[in-house]
Amino acid sequence: MKLWSEGTSYKGAIMAGTICFILWVLFITDTVWTRSVRQVYEVHDSDDWTIHDFECPVECFCPPSFPTALYCENRGLKEIPAIPSRIWYLYLQNNLIETIPEKPFENATQLRWINLNKNKITNYGIEKGALSQLKKLLFLFLEDNELEEVPSPLPRSLEQLQLARNKVSRIPQGTFSNLENLTLLDLQNNKLVDNAFQRDTFKGLKNLMQLNMAKNALRNMPPRLPANTMQLFLDNNSIEGIPENYFNVIPKVAFLRLNHNKLSDEGLPSRGFDVSSILDLQLSHNQLTKVPRISAHLQHLHLDHNKIKSVNVSVICPSPSTLPAERDSFSYGPHLRYLRLDGNEIKPPVPMALMTCFRLLQAVII
Repeated sequence: MKLWSEGTSYKGAIMAGTICFILWVLFITDTVWTRSVRQVYEVHDSDDWTIHDFECPVECFCPPSFPTALYCENRGLKEIPAIPSRIWYLYLQNNLIETIPEKPFENATQLRWINLNKNKITNYGIEKGALSQLKKLLFLFLEDNELEEVPSPLPRSLEQLQLARNKVSRIPQGTFSNLENLTLLDLQNNKLVDNAFQRDTFKGLKNLMQLNMAKNALRNMPPRLPANTMQLFLDNNSIEGIPENYFNVIPKVAFLRLNHNKLSDEGLPSRGFDVSSILDLQLSHNQLTKVPRISAHLQHLHLDHNKIKSVNVSVICPSPSTLPAERDSFSYGPHLRYLRLDGNEIKPPVPMALMTCFRLLQAVII
């Protein structure tokens, strides 16, 4: 059952709040791209290369209208061809490549983007200096390969590292120590377990904003995450609990996904998820029997397919801070706009106290 609440007196506030939330989501999601895209798509001066520089490997395609790109995807390649010095964007996905040697890249000093998704690359096949020599590289895609650990060393310039759907179970010590420019790290759908992490595993990732470790084999929350983390995705693991004060280390986290885990009431911190930075909280398909405490700033809450029998509004209804600025921002009450409770043991109707507390609610799904 889906209930809508759009009181006339609050309609303007709801509409404005919704627009603000959408803009905020777009801002957070795109921020990890913005700086990189701005650098990657710098204007090229045609004088930077001559007609003699416009060589093209016979295995690939070089579009005359896009002279800095080299397209070698879907060609059954087993080796990386020699990369011309003018190339910024290299597309090698969907091939049969097993190794990344240094030699093909010895002249490719301008590379910003490499896509090696869907090949057969192993850690043993990556020559030690092959990637670290690429001093201007910003994006590295190595999804759907045969990697068993995060490759190292990597160039300090790197801003996005995509390693989804490999066989990664190890992160060698110091792997991320020099990657201070990295904003996005995708390790989803690998074979990470708790002992893959040391307390200093993520040390050095000063600007990391998005960390995706969904679909691994974690039973605990990863330790000592970078302080600037804003998006943390841990869906489809076997996480049973969250340590007390865990979120103190990541005070900027805004989007937290823990769907399809084994979280219980006893495994949550005493404050629950009463963390002012969190805007979107997803706890679907866990083992919760009651609605946890939340912050007055939270806007989207997913609690479907748990074991919740009732909603205790007196416990979950947050109260604003005593600070005047906080009181002003909550003139319409807590910010929750979307609440999903279907797949539990709750029976309608929705308690009126819930609607009274969360006056900006637009949708409750039971």
